[in-house]
Amino acid sequence: MTALAGLPAFILVVALVGVERLAELVVSRRNTAWSLAHGGRETGQGHYPAMVVLHTGLLLAMLVEALVRRPEVPPGLAWPMLVLVVAAQGLRWRCISVLGHRWNTRVIVVPGLAPVRSGPYRWFAHPNYVAVVVEGIALPMVHASWITALVFTVLNAALLTVRIRTENAALASLPQETRAAHA
Repeated sequence: MTALAGLPAFILVVALVGVERLAELVVSRRNTAWSLAHGGRETGQGHYPAMVVLHTGLLLAMLVEALVRRPEVPPGLAWPMLVLVVAAQGLRWRCISVLGHRWNTRVIVVPGLAPVRSGPYRWFAHPNYVAVVVEGIALPMVHASWITALVFTVLNAALLTVRIRTENAALASLPQETRAAHA
C-alpha cells in the first residue's frame, strides 16, 4: 500500500480541494457583488478565463497523472506535501478573512478603500499567491504527480506575472492620498 492509503485517499484529497474551490467561488461571487455595489471597478478580465482553465486543469491533470502513471509514493513525500497543502489552505482562508468583502477571484478595486496592510499582508504584498504556489507544487506531489506540479508551476508563474501586474496597476490607480495615508 502506498502512502496515505494510496490512490483512493489522493482522489479524496483532490475532491476536498475541489469543494474548497467551489466555496471560494461562492465567497467570490458574493464579494464581487458587494464590491461592484460600492463602486468597484474590475480590471484584468482578459486573463481570468486562463486562470480558471489553469486551476481547473490542475485538479484534473494530477488525477489523470496519478491514474495513468500509478507512481510509488513514499510516505516521506506524501505526508510533508499534505501538511503543506493544509498550510496553504489555511493561508488562503486567512487572506480571505483579512480582506473580507474585498477578496474575490477577480481584480476589483473599490475607490476610497486603502490597500489592506494587516494579517499576512504585513509581510507579503500577495500572500494568497504564496498559498497558490505552494499548493500548486504540494498538492500534486501528495501522490508523486511531479509532471503536473512542474507544468502547473511554469504556467502559473506566467499567469501570476500578468495577474500581479494587473493587481498592482489597479491598486496604483487609487488616489495618491488614499495610498499615502495607509502606506
